[in-house]
Amino acid sequence: MKFFLTLGLLFCLLSAGAQITYETVYVDYDSAWQFKNLKIIPIRRKNPGGMPPGMGDVVTLSQALNKGLVTVTERGSTSFDNVHWLRFNTHSNKSVYISGGEIVAGGRQDRMIVRDTILHPSEKDQYVPVMCVEEERWSEKEKKFGYGSYANTDLRKVLDSTHNQVLIWREVDRQLQAGGFKNNSLAYLSRYQDKKYIAASDEYYRFFRDKLARTDSNVVGFVAISGDKVIGSDVYNSTDLFYNQADPLLHGYIDEAMMSGAPVTLKDPPVHRYMDKLLKDEASQEVFVKGNGAIFREAGVVVHVNTFYKETP
Repeated sequence: MKFFLTLGLLFCLLSAGAQITYETVYVDYDSAWQFKNLKIIPIRRKNPGGMPPGMGDVVTLSQALNKGLVTVTERGSTSFDNVHWLRFNTHSNKSVYISGGEIVAGGRQDRMIVRDTILHPSEKDQYVPVMCVEEERWSEKEKKFGYGSYANTDLRKVLDSTHNQVLIWREVDRQLQAGGFKNNSLAYLSRYQDKKYIAASDEYYRFFRDKLARTDSNVVGFVAISGDKVIGSDVYNSTDLFYNQADPLLHGYIDEAMMSGAPVTLKDPPVHRYMDKLLKDEASQEVFVKGNGAIFREAGVVVHVNTFYKETP
């Protein structure tokens, strides 16, 4: 009997750990942080949580590129056959977590990762689907790829909802024109060459990074508000994964608030309703996220849930 009780308890623990709902996390409305056009409400794990079961030793893409744990190269030299794929080679015993919406800069043109992926250590080439975010460049000579940034939620939403290269180029062009960013290659990342933009973005970043550093270390994600709407949310199954991903993630939301946001006017009740639809249970989460974000699973465990703007009731 004791054996079966222990087995049942273990099953319950594993089942709870396999999801990201109110059973495992809570939204800390009392600890919201607000600066200019952006309000961030942290989402905290109820119990201590490192990496999800079965994921092993995992680093993020920015960490892996900065430490030389992964190399990214073009699959080939012709744009027609190779624009939508990049070759990844791992150089350690660590797995590499890549998130949809992350941008790598260099190669023959800058690219954006299409969907969340975990690259496990391998001596073989591993290919990852990508989209171009630099329409007017296909260099004869391949540059070294480095980490670029996390796309803002407007661009991530176009990526997730359409997977259409032309619509992605249109969205990048719209943003470049709206921000007055002049760039011959129509690169999304050209905003990070604008001194005024960088100064304003750094002001946001320092504020939110300081708040994260001073809060309890049980944060696994956040929901972001600008103007009168929820602009998105990102929640992870691990404090380790969130904190390792926090810097590029913050830059993506800051960019959204600067480019398309407004002073925050949305009160908490609509945010509660939005988050209830996302976190109440797995069934309602599936319905809410469909067409409005993504749920990434690894070995049956939910690793990352993200949503974008949706009409807030």
